[in-house]
Amino acid sequence: MPDTPFTLFSPCPRGLEPVLAGELAALGASACEAVPGGVRFRGDLALCYRANLESRIATRVLLRVHEAPYRSEDDVYRAAFSVRWRDWFDVRRSIRVDTTAIRSPLRSIDFVTLRVKDAVCDRFRKDDGARPDVDTRAPDVRIHVFLDERSVTLYLDTSGEPLFKRGIRGRAGEAPLKENLAAGIIRLAGWDGVEPFLDPMCGGGTFLIEAAQIALGIAPGARREFGFERLANFDAALWKRLREAAEARVAPRGKLPVFGSDKSGRAVASAREALAAAGLADFVTLKQCDVLELTAPARWGVMVANPPYGVRLDDKARLAAFYPKLGDALKARFAGWRCYLFTADLEAAKLIGLRPSKRTPLFNGPLECRLFEFRIVAGSMRRGGG
Repeated sequence: MPDTPFTLFSPCPRGLEPVLAGELAALGASACEAVPGGVRFRGDLALCYRANLESRIATRVLLRVHEAPYRSEDDVYRAAFSVRWRDWFDVRRSIRVDTTAIRSPLRSIDFVTLRVKDAVCDRFRKDDGARPDVDTRAPDVRIHVFLDERSVTLYLDTSGEPLFKRGIRGRAGEAPLKENLAAGIIRLAGWDGVEPFLDPMCGGGTFLIEAAQIALGIAPGARREFGFERLANFDAALWKRLREAAEARVAPRGKLPVFGSDKSGRAVASAREALAAAGLADFVTLKQCDVLELTAPARWGVMVANPPYGVRLDDKARLAAFYPKLGDALKARFAGWRCYLFTADLEAAKLIGLRPSKRTPLFNGPLECRLFEFRIVAGSMRRGGG
């Protein structure tokens, strides 16, 4: 087992790398370096656990176990075989190997994955006389392989399931907008957890759940398990102390100034079910209302919304009519508010007829999006107006 501090890497939604670097530094990480797709950093076992428990933006926390130069699949095999895997986890644990590559000269990523799996099993057979089972659906241990032009890096996934799976969705199902992307958007909006917060097109309630947890100080991983609990160096006493410390920071609050609405009654019911599954139903105000008819719930605040975007031509035609009306509604009833629209429709700012004060490129999976900021001030902001 190598000495701490560990070298770690956390992937995140593209565009949120600087935000994640700041979050990890605040948790105690050192040498944070934002790179395309995530953040490299260093930290001890406690930091690794805290990043899993408390990061709202990371997708995973990967612990580097080995790095080596390579030119062929055989080099990758030798690199993986050189690791004493028994020091990291027991042979009775099932494994899964995933490979990603950027500018790798190797032709088949699938073949690299197979070679690493073989190397791990062969090393266990050499050291223990037995090999671990492979389970691609629900493995005990996930091994991540990253290839660049010259180097192969082997990681152990300390998270297990991706961190946007907060362990609270229940029957409400999986959110169409990943929770860590929603949390990053809220962070980019500069919401402080105290001022009024509104999602007027709340869908399944992802923004509302993240906002309520932020306001209450609830750690996003408080209700789930992690991959590090199945590793050989798992420190149960340390983990218990960190969980108890996080629970002690939860702020007792009454009704929060967090508001959600949607034109669809089905969406409101889904959001209510998701909030109940998260134990947050009593803290958030929900109602069914068309955003074009909605009255601001406070004199000022932060609005965050993920409006629909058009794929088919008839969708685009409807949105071309919708966005100018949305601009009129914001201008008429939300003066004093900071409004943020997250959309894959890159023409939305032109259609809405308001001048955005900021455009932040973000990706929802492979989909290029923008987070538009509109500071609504009475009597201004109209394109071509005073």
